[in-house]
Formats: sequence, structure tokens, C-alpha cells
Amino acid sequence: MEKHHQFSLWYVLLGVWAVLIIQNILFHFFSIETIPYSKFLDLVHEGKIAEVAISQNQIQGRMIAEKGGPDGPGKGKQFRTVRVDPEISQLLAQNNITFKGEIESTFFRDLLSWVVPIFVFVGVWLFIMRRMMGQQPGFMSLGKNKAKIYMHEDLNVTFDDVAGVDESKTEMMEVIEYLKNPFKFTKIGGMIPRGILLVGPPGTGKTMLAKAAAGESGVPFFSLSGSEFVEMFVGLGAARVRDLFDQAKQKAPCIIFIDELDALGKARGFGNMGGHDEREQTLNQLLVEMDGFDPQIGVILMAATNRPEILDPALLRPGRFDRQILVDRPDKTGREAILKVHLKKVQYDSSVDVEKVASMTPGMVGADLANLVNEAALLAVRRNKEKVFMAEFEEAVERVVAGLEKKNRLINPKEREIVAYHEMGHALASFFLPGSDPVRKITIIPRGIAALGYTMQVPTEDRFLMKKTELLNRIATLLGGRAAEAIIFEDISTGAHNDLAKATDIAKSMVKEYGMSEKAGQVYLSPEKHSPFLNIPGMTGTADYSEFTAEMIDAEIRDIISKQYETVVDILSGKKDLLKKCADLLLEKETIDGDELRKIIEAF
Repeated sequence: MEKHHQFSLWYVLLGVWAVLIIQNILFHFFSIETIPYSKFLDLVHEGKIAEVAISQNQIQGRMIAEKGGPDGPGKGKQFRTVRVDPEISQLLAQNNITFKGEIESTFFRDLLSWVVPIFVFVGVWLFIMRRMMGQQPGFMSLGKNKAKIYMHEDLNVTFDDVAGVDESKTEMMEVIEYLKNPFKFTKIGGMIPRGILLVGPPGTGKTMLAKAAAGESGVPFFSLSGSEFVEMFVGLGAARVRDLFDQAKQKAPCIIFIDELDALGKARGFGNMGGHDEREQTLNQLLVEMDGFDPQIGVILMAATNRPEILDPALLRPGRFDRQILVDRPDKTGREAILKVHLKKVQYDSSVDVEKVASMTPGMVGADLANLVNEAALLAVRRNKEKVFMAEFEEAVERVVAGLEKKNRLINPKEREIVAYHEMGHALASFFLPGSDPVRKITIIPRGIAALGYTMQVPTEDRFLMKKTELLNRIATLLGGRAAEAIIFEDISTGAHNDLAKATDIAKSMVKEYGMSEKAGQVYLSPEKHSPFLNIPGMTGTADYSEFTAEMIDAEIRDIISKQYETVVDILSGKKDLLKKCADLLLEKETIDGDELRKIIEAF
């Protein structure tokens, strides 16, 4: 392989350093003594000078060797002195000293005074330009794509590293089979989908699933983001799309993966100021390339997005992204499998119950579970443990869900008492209302930014449908803290603001979306149009019902919340002594687990 040597500033510095060393060595090797001009005159009068060479500012010469001296006969010591007397020729002639005039050469001195700064300047300029070129491509490479190319040996991700998305992996197996054995499909006239769109919430493993498909099939993997196509220069995005597909055809069979496709494939005409938008031109070129390339050459285009509702319809028609694979949030079994994958990287004790940890993390995706395992490992290190125990995982769940524990936050005794009764009101309401999720832990230790305490409820299983009574009981549980404050202190605080927001949201959904209101009837009244995977605030449409209907909806929401508040007040009023006993215990211990609370209630 031919080696290309590049110029570097370090070469220049090394050369200058070597010249200085050689000059110093030569100076010491051919040492010439510098003497005062007065001493030179004394030597002339004493007849000890053999010969001299006179320049404009300097006199250099050789003394007469002394008999028996170290220099030997004819090898007198050399000297130099600064010339002071311009009429020295008469003195030298009177003492019969051979002398001559010389023109001082300044060539090398002038050369070094010009060449060395030029070399230093050029070296610094080249060094800076090379650093800038390394960070930003040159003008000739502006139209080149920025895809990171992973060859088979660079991809160490397989389906063994992807868990919790078994259905999605099954869908991807067909693509892998095609890349490994395309003749199996082409011999009967079948064609693999040209584009595969991975759809799902953030953190569910869409990118890892695409890498695993490339790793299993053993083909090159082109990875880039949708935002990398769009530049401020018009036409660069389209040029990069063309270059990407040309390069992929040369390395076929291969996989092209575009992450965050919504940055590039947003519906045309949506939020644009004009018709010559750079993003639209890039999208048009992508549509043309997807139509133009032959699927038989083995180029599979994959993309991922969590906002499929804003994609251009032309991208989703058959012949382009004609297959959509949902990578959804994992269920309990999937979370358990994901935890086992991440637990391979840490040292954990055999007492760790993976199934129990999975049941404590409903709604978490793969990225959340990876962060959970890492938090547990960090907690074990902080406590000087060699392994991660179940206590660290439970603490990690609380830290991820509720925030960092703040034991040093000072709360006055009166507020601490209010928080204790508030949290115990939630716990007792959950215990006495049928169908509620069991309480796992109650604490009055502050966590996060504003939580002065919290009650953790863990569902026994994943739920996909909820009955009307279950929703009503959930609203009543949320109002239990406010009800406990009103019963004990005959006053209420601002601590229930988050509970009221959640309760109102549930009641609003019951009336406007689920048709669970007698007055509103079986009608869908919600104008919100948002992503099925993201709860984005502000993405709401205009109401398409009358003012009378709006007043009826408000009245129904208020009626639902009022009735559930009365229900939970009745429950806690009848259990006032139990509420005081449990609150006093919580004030004493600061934290009570669900089993301990259950024993107290059963023994009361």
C-alpha cells in the first residue's frame, strides 16, 4: 500500500531545533575567544599577534603560539574583538603584522531571517487549514453525503442484543433472508419492499433494530439523520441524496438507514414560506431516487420516525415506504427481556428479581430501562458494594420516576404533617376503592423539583383497556390527598395541584373521547390531533361543537370530579382514626412500604 507523507508543522520545528543544536556544537568545537579591544592593542604592542582579518565592525585573528604551549608551533589561539579604532592599519604596519580586509558576508543571516519566518508562517497556516478541513468538508465535497458507513466487521449488533420487540424482529427477518438469498425471492417473481419505515415512540430501539438487521445479514450499513440532508445552500440536499444512492449501489447489497425521517419528509406545503424550499427539493429528490432504483440490486432503504402523522403521503404510498413496522413500548415480558440484556453488562446479586423490577416499570421503553440499570449500578458503587442488589434497583426506579431524594431539604413541622396526611389519604383511598393499583410505597421525603412526598402504586399487570368504574376510582384516589387535608385540618393547601390536573385530564377524556358521559352521549368531541406516540402540548385543533355543548362538557367534567371527591371524603371520614394512626407512623418513619400498610389496616 502506498504511503502518503503529509507536511506537518512539527517537521519544521524539529528542523529548527536540529539546526540550533548543530550550530551550538560547531561553535563549541571551533571556539574563538572574544577579547576586549584594549587587550588586543596590548597584544599588538607586545608583538603577540600573528595575523588578523579586519571587517567593518570586527577584527578576527590568530595569536603567535607560545613555545611549549598546548597549541603547539604555528597554532596560536584564535580571537576576535570589536573594532573601535578605524586607523589601525598604521599600528599594524609599525609592528610588522600581516593584515588584510574582508567583506563581511550576511547571506546566511539574511536568508535565515527571511526563510525561517516564512516556513513558520506556512506551517502554521497549513496546520490550521488541515484542522478546519477535518471539521468541515471542502467546497468540492459539499454535495457528498454525510452517511457513516459501517461494514460487517464494524457492526457488533445482532438480534441477540435486541429484546422486547419480538414482532418487529419477525418482520425484519424477511429482509435479512432477502439480503442473504435474493434468488429465493426473485425466482418466483417476488420483490422485497423498497422501503421499510420503523414507527414508534422515542427510545424503543428503532435504530438498534436496523443495525441488528444489517449485522445479521452481513451487509454494509449506511447510517445518517434526516437533518443532515438539509443545508442553507440550495441544491446541496438533493445532491447528497443522489450521491448516497450512487454510493449504495456500488456497495450493494446494503442497507440505507435514515433516522428522524420527519426532519426531511415532512408534508410539502406545511409551514413553508415559498415554493423553492430547500427541504422540499431534497424530499422530491428522495422520492425520485426511491422510484428509480431497482430493488433487485439489493439496496434496502430503512427509516425511523416517531411522528408518522406529519410525513408526506407520497413517502408512504406502495413502491416507496410500503411497509411500516411498529416498534411499540414493551409489555412486562418485553421489559423483562430488555432488563436481562442490560444486566449482562453489570455485576448483580442472585437475589435480584428481574420479573419484579419489570412489573415496577410500566410504560418504560428500552432506553429508560438501560438508564435504570445504569442508575442501580451507580448506586451500588456509591454504597461501596461489589454487586448490585434489589435495594439499588428499587431505589433506581424511584429516582427515575420521582427524581432525586432530597433528605437535606428543611420542611417545617406543620407542612411535614400536612404532607403526611396528604400522602396517606392517597394510600387509604387506593386501598379501599376496588380495582385500584396496589400501593407499594409511601414516603414524605422530598424528591425531584417540587415533590414533597409521593405514593407509589404499581400495577399487577399491563392494562390496555380500563372500565368506567376503574377510571372513576382513579380520579377518587387522586383526590384522596385533598380530601384528607380537608377532613383533618378543615383547610386545604396547594399540594394537590398536580393531582387536580391529572384528575381533570381523566374526566375530560371520559367525556370528550370515551363517550362515558350520560349527557354528552356516545359522541367523540375531542378536537386534539396529535401523534399517537407523543403527547405534545399545544398540538390542538379548533373545537367543532357549539357553545352549548362546550358548557355541557364543562358541567359534566365538574360533576364527575365533584362526585368522586364526595366519595373519597365519605371513605376517609369513616376511617379517620386509621388515617391518624397511619399518618403518625409515617411522620415517625418517613417511609412505609405497601406490605406494612396492609398489615396495619388489616389489624385495625
